[in-house]
Amino acid sequence: MPALSHRIPRVLWSASGPWKPHGSTWAPLIVGLSLFGVGEGLLVESRLGASPWTVFAEGVSRHVHLPLGWTTALISGVVLVAWWPLRERPGLGTLANVVIIASVLQVTVSVVPPAGPWGMRELFVVLGVAVIGLGSALYLTCNLGPGPRDGLMTSLHRHSGLSVVYVRLGIEVSVLTLGWLLGGVAGIGTAVFAGGVGVALGLGLRMVDRVAGQRA
Repeated sequence: MPALSHRIPRVLWSASGPWKPHGSTWAPLIVGLSLFGVGEGLLVESRLGASPWTVFAEGVSRHVHLPLGWTTALISGVVLVAWWPLRERPGLGTLANVVIIASVLQVTVSVVPPAGPWGMRELFVVLGVAVIGLGSALYLTCNLGPGPRDGLMTSLHRHSGLSVVYVRLGIEVSVLTLGWLLGGVAGIGTAVFAGGVGVALGLGLRMVDRVAGQRA
């Protein structure tokens, strides 16, 4: 396996602050979040299981008796509150995360038909995880603030000193387990995502760093 990047590098398009983008920051931000949305859409259309956070939202919705969309929004709000003691700061990327990923996800589900043959369904899962890893690497290196869930990852990475690969893996597995215990529906695709998205992110960060990383 190629070497993974265990940190979020500073690259040519990195902004100087979460509210201070420059001209070259916007394209990687939009492309990265769009790729994330496409990847989520491919996972949905694979019919092999949603992402761990969606499984978690399904489990919570069974107990709070709210629709899945409202439960997802509620969880995002709780995660944002958890940022406070971790001193994670939101930014333009945090707002763009909510709008662009949701929009592109909806378009992808509307345009891409559900995968039929088993081999195609597996391909959708693999492509979905890979695209989400690359998309996450692009938008995180913009330094405009992560999305609610990625902010939890970057905060724990910064405070613990652990690799983002292992932190992401730990979060996904924990959320998946809790969601399943609460009654959420998981599948093979869910397990592949939980176990593979950390590696995909590490590979994506490594690729971005090699192409646009700022060297001393």
